[in-house]
Amino acid sequence: MTGPILVTGGSGQLASALAAASGCLRIGRPAFDFDRPETIETALRSAAPRLVVNAAAYTAVDAAETDAEAAYRANAEGPGVLARLCAAADIPLIHISTDYVFDGSKATPYVELDPVAPQGVYGASKLAGEAAVSAAGAKSIILRTAWLYAATGRNFVRTMLALGKTRDRLTVVGDQHGCPTTAADLAAAILAIIGRIDQTGWDPAYGGIFHAAGGGETTWFGLAVATVAESTRHGAKVTDIVPIATADWPTPAKRPANSRLDCTRLDDIFGVRLPHWREALTRTIATIYATAPP
Repeated sequence: MTGPILVTGGSGQLASALAAASGCLRIGRPAFDFDRPETIETALRSAAPRLVVNAAAYTAVDAAETDAEAAYRANAEGPGVLARLCAAADIPLIHISTDYVFDGSKATPYVELDPVAPQGVYGASKLAGEAAVSAAGAKSIILRTAWLYAATGRNFVRTMLALGKTRDRLTVVGDQHGCPTTAADLAAAILAIIGRIDQTGWDPAYGGIFHAAGGGETTWFGLAVATVAESTRHGAKVTDIVPIATADWPTPAKRPANSRLDCTRLDDIFGVRLPHWREALTRTIATIYATAPP
């Protein structure tokens, strides 16, 4: 296979991590804009990629509740157009989805075949995007990930670090369980998948939905506590973290109480398993204080 890897998503966390790790061709607005479908075909024709990673999305979970049309354009309609164009050109597509396609009622980690039941517009729009990509007939891989953060950009970990500088006490939801995932580790997993495709060519076993998230599990409270603990190793002050219930922190969009992802299938098919979230957090916070302190 020849041609570059084309990554959509502009300056987003995952697109930035992929560009940093691989030197792939990264594209975003205005050159590639799901709100202007004509730009999708133009971008593909111009790049002539050997593979596309779609990391572009509407990710404002709460805002989506009152901006559903925009969420569906970015998360469902646009990816459907992209997948159909990839199918027509015989270009493999890796599409990024989310743990929010689940309602959180399961007591154990979710596998790919578990029933989906999103609780909000964001999750529903991403689920519609999965369906649109699957229906397009492309050589497609759908990766559901969770609780994504990076050393740069706006994310939960950087928010906790910034708040910890000015506050002695923080309250954080302690009854939502998931798998924190760094953009760098997800990018490495994607590049490993692409390496396998480059080596073997496309195999029908590669297609479909896979879960790709950091190893282990925790709560937002647990992630906050670990974040502050790591920050103190870099000279930050100690901040008291207090757990609260979801009911005590109402938001426009309902979050799943359990969105832990079982990533066994990704390992079975591609031999890829993301590092444990604690190891990844230690590494990421070290990078933050070395390059972009809060």
